[in-house]
Amino acid sequence: MSEELTPKQVTRMAKLQKRLRAEVGRAIGDYNMIEDGDRVMCCLSGGKDSYAMLDILLNLQQRAPIKFEIVAVNLDQKQPGFPEDILPAYLDTLGVAYHILEKDTYSIVKEKIPEGKTTCSLCSRLRRGTLYGFAQKIGATKIALGHHRDDIIETMFLNMFFAGKMKAMPPKLLSDDGANMVIRPLAYCREKDIAEYAKLKDFPIIPCNLCGSQENLKRAAVKDMLVQWDKQHPGRIETIFTAMQNTAPSQGVDREQFDFLSLKRDPDAPMRGDVAESDLPAFDFVDVANNGHINLDKAARIDVVSTYTPE
Repeated sequence: MSEELTPKQVTRMAKLQKRLRAEVGRAIGDYNMIEDGDRVMCCLSGGKDSYAMLDILLNLQQRAPIKFEIVAVNLDQKQPGFPEDILPAYLDTLGVAYHILEKDTYSIVKEKIPEGKTTCSLCSRLRRGTLYGFAQKIGATKIALGHHRDDIIETMFLNMFFAGKMKAMPPKLLSDDGANMVIRPLAYCREKDIAEYAKLKDFPIIPCNLCGSQENLKRAAVKDMLVQWDKQHPGRIETIFTAMQNTAPSQGVDREQFDFLSLKRDPDAPMRGDVAESDLPAFDFVDVANNGHINLDKAARIDVVSTYTPE
């Protein structure tokens, strides 16, 4: 750390570390992210999230009841001015195994994407291909990415607003070819906790000049919307994430997720489940032979009167 922390800051950092460690541990357990004997490739971008992920995973590695390896990997995309020495110097202090991959995806992105357009899609695709291939090379059984809870929620709204899909980032994902397993250990962690923790830990943050400098990104607009919601309605973000964990396909409109076409009623089934027996009117003695009004309240009262016996 470049500056000495005050006792209050030390206490706060310990509290944040405990919270983040608990949330990461819970996410790992809930989704079976890391198993005994795994080799986990932690992808480092130089941003706060991936630094925090590596820090917490190294901490958990010392306490976990299972044994797993950690290999840190950074992809140097040859962005102009990228400080090549920062990550190796930091990783050397940790004593963790690491690799720095050099591949000029920056030039490809700048060549293919017109000025002012969002580069994220192509950039991430090129990065993903390189990292997937290297994971196979080193025998990594899991690829850990630093996406947190806010990233997951933002992605859901981005897909809703701009792609017409109810789709987010799963905490655990099998690649399309089945060869790589991607995990997101920070899935339960709040970005503001990670940001505060990263500041207290004084991680050597490396800004992303390729995408971070672009203005009017759709994700930035969604992030701002969620920040405002969180200020105006504390707890709403937590509720949204809980809702994402409690989906009900039969209550939606997606024909791919639920077989609405084959739904059939059972004329002999007793009424139960989504109605209470006490709410069922006594239809057995209601006259439905003729047209006209049927007073169900009166019918129910008659039934009660006819069966009531005073003590």
